[in-house]
Amino acid sequence: MKYTIQYVISSFLLCFCLFSNAQEEITTPIDSIQYIQKYGIRIGTDIGKLIRTAADKEYSGFEINGDFRLTKRLFLAAELGTEEKTTTTDFLSATANGSYIKAGIDYNMYTNWLGMSNMIYSGFRAGFSTFSQTRNSYTVYNQNQFWEPQFTNTESKEFNNLSSAWVELIIGIKAEIVNNLFIGINAQLKGKFSEKNPENFENLYIPGFNKTYDSGNFGVGYGYTISYFIPIFKKGNKE
Repeated sequence: MKYTIQYVISSFLLCFCLFSNAQEEITTPIDSIQYIQKYGIRIGTDIGKLIRTAADKEYSGFEINGDFRLTKRLFLAAELGTEEKTTTTDFLSATANGSYIKAGIDYNMYTNWLGMSNMIYSGFRAGFSTFSQTRNSYTVYNQNQFWEPQFTNTESKEFNNLSSAWVELIIGIKAEIVNNLFIGINAQLKGKFSEKNPENFENLYIPGFNKTYDSGNFGVGYGYTISYFIPIFKKGNKE
């Protein structure tokens, strides 16, 4: 009897220890992995505008762009630039010249591997431009061209203090080719909500907005960028 009681007690203690260890294994949280990520400013330029300036005699432009990382996926972004574009048709030649600024946010939809900082992003911008339009020449179309020649005026006239405001949606890619150096491409869909037109004329091209498509309120754009990331601080994110 004595040995039987000792055997029962020993068995009970053994089961209790096994149960306690099992509970401890179940309730112990699994440690997450901490990834150190860099936060800072990325500054660059639109190389597409530089190439177009060299290749197109009717265009010149320059843009500085940048972003600042707020969170793991959210970035403040802005573009500042200047453009001069001559639009020539069969009956009209006009030159737009001015500067623009755009600001907004980008959201990185891409999940990077450890140590990567690439972006597949979508974003929003609010844009504003101040510019001038110069009417270089125009021709009045004459249906009866057999008897009377078409009238052409080559006297230029400049319209100053023009402006426009718009919003745009942007989608793009930024890839790190070497440490902290990025190349990218993006496409923009623009919607204009404010515009000051010249008297008895219209804006054919708005710096930053691009072609107006017969005074329509929608436009498109694109960019090819190269930029350099300047780290300011590092922050750990757990996964």
